[in-house]
Amino acid sequence: MTFRSSILVAGSANLDFVVRAPHIPAPGETVLGGEFRTFPGGKGANQAVACARAGGAPTRMLLALGDDAFALPIEESLRAAGVALDIRRSDRATGTAFICVSDEGENAITVAPGANSALRPQDLPSLDGIGHLLLQLETPLDSVAAYARAARGTGASVVLNAAPAQTLPPALLEDVDALIVNEGELAAIAGAGESIEANLGRIDVPCVIVTLGENGCLARIGTETLKQPAFAVEVVDTTGAGDTFCGALVAALARGATMPAALREASAASALACTRMGAQSSIPTRAEVEAFLRGKALEIA
Repeated sequence: MTFRSSILVAGSANLDFVVRAPHIPAPGETVLGGEFRTFPGGKGANQAVACARAGGAPTRMLLALGDDAFALPIEESLRAAGVALDIRRSDRATGTAFICVSDEGENAITVAPGANSALRPQDLPSLDGIGHLLLQLETPLDSVAAYARAARGTGASVVLNAAPAQTLPPALLEDVDALIVNEGELAAIAGAGESIEANLGRIDVPCVIVTLGENGCLARIGTETLKQPAFAVEVVDTTGAGDTFCGALVAALARGATMPAALREASAASALACTRMGAQSSIPTRAEVEAFLRGKALEIA
């Protein structure tokens, strides 16, 4: 991927309402929960924080927020992480997410997009100096496609985290340099029930990376396949782990890391995020990731 000076993340920002419970409720079931807290979240904002904390290139974010109290902690969290902001104000409420986290660390999430739905193609700021554009699918698809096409026109590398899962127009995929998905999203885009390796090959994007939870991740770059095992940790909350992976990966690539090194760093950052509550609050710094990897190297030695 091309190395230039900055990363732009264009996407969603939510305030997360999180409650712990013994297990995630089944349909029609009421579960007596425990601690309740709010955290800044949203896939786009989480990934922007992950990019900034991983370091290596200045990080900006294009986001839409409502003119309400829910916007304030989101802005504060992003700015505290060192993310420069391009905010589009909306008359809709700031996006929110309602998250139940089980005692095993698994989660169930319902998102009310709010202002995120107001992010339009014309809202994209100048891409001058942007080397990597990181996108997700919690904002309107036509806006995502327009941003990818604009970045392709400037020579910036386009990284798309295709989540939540949905069918993607071929024209969008033509403008994507690297696609990051989980196993379910991979199957939805590939349109087949074949093996993971076969599905990776069915998607006409130069680089496709599939995250596999405790089984690590698999990347297909051209005709080459790379596998990165997961790091074993004590899981507290998986919220934001996938976003941490995406942001840390792009930051590493922006520093000029090789793909194997970037996958290892992103996997370590994602593992550390699982050991803490919340989305942005759980995202580690580069120093923490480096210390974690040194510890793992000593364990092997």
